[in-house]
Amino acid sequence: MTITVLDTYPAIQEILRAPATARPGLLRAMLQPVAGMYRYFPGEPDLVALHTMGSGFPLDRDEDTCLDALDAMRAADAWGRIERALEHGLAVQRDATPGITVPDITVLLIIGDPGDTHLMGPNLGMTANGSVSGYLYLNIWPYPENLDRLEATAIHELNHNLRYNTGNVVWDPATVTVGEQIVSEGLADAFARQLYGDDLGYTRVGVPHLTDDAVFGKVVTGLAVTGMQNFAAWVHGDLTAARFGATPVGLPTGAGYAVGNRLVDAYLTATGQTAAQALLVDSKDVIDTALTATPR
Repeated sequence: MTITVLDTYPAIQEILRAPATARPGLLRAMLQPVAGMYRYFPGEPDLVALHTMGSGFPLDRDEDTCLDALDAMRAADAWGRIERALEHGLAVQRDATPGITVPDITVLLIIGDPGDTHLMGPNLGMTANGSVSGYLYLNIWPYPENLDRLEATAIHELNHNLRYNTGNVVWDPATVTVGEQIVSEGLADAFARQLYGDDLGYTRVGVPHLTDDAVFGKVVTGLAVTGMQNFAAWVHGDLTAARFGATPVGLPTGAGYAVGNRLVDAYLTATGQTAAQALLVDSKDVIDTALTATPR
């Protein structure tokens, strides 16, 4: 298998410097190598519209701000660091689970929209996706804290990609439970922490709620909820749910990440496994073991 981190620096630079009318076409061309990331969308996905929906850099404003951010990413060697981290993480994972199936992986690294108040505020300048086998999407604004966590962020998404690769854990959007996604976030953070430590390995949005028992108790009541359309509030919090037209349930941003870490840590402690060894564990086993060890 191969890991390909697309060199998006020159493409984004060209887009931001091009006449406004040329930018959508240039963006579409840049995104074409990862079009398969949207293969579960109905019809023919509009790559430019999905870029905008995902808080990607704007095509009609803030050019200088975005170019400065792009240069900050390059100065931090973001593309090289991510590639090296993924190669290292894959080697660690293969040592722990030698029989795992691994896809060829294409990585898209972009900068976000500095005018998107949700991205830059509650989401702390970062959004990412590794759930579609063969693709990692990393949208990172170069806040210092995010640059420090480049490797850990990539490893978190790699963990998702390997868990849900063909032949491993099945993800059915219609029947998957909130519990499965929350456990998967905990496993991905645990793997990042195994490689890079607690200071860098936790997803930032979940950190404020790691010891909040009220948040833990609330999220646990939703673990059996099914259907991806219902996940935003339980995993990401009410602000994200409201942004995408979903129903809030009374949870702060990052609640599901915090609870996922607590559940997975309790499971790993009880079983003596590492995060890498637990990659393909059944989420029900994690939840049952964790809640037995840490009663509600």
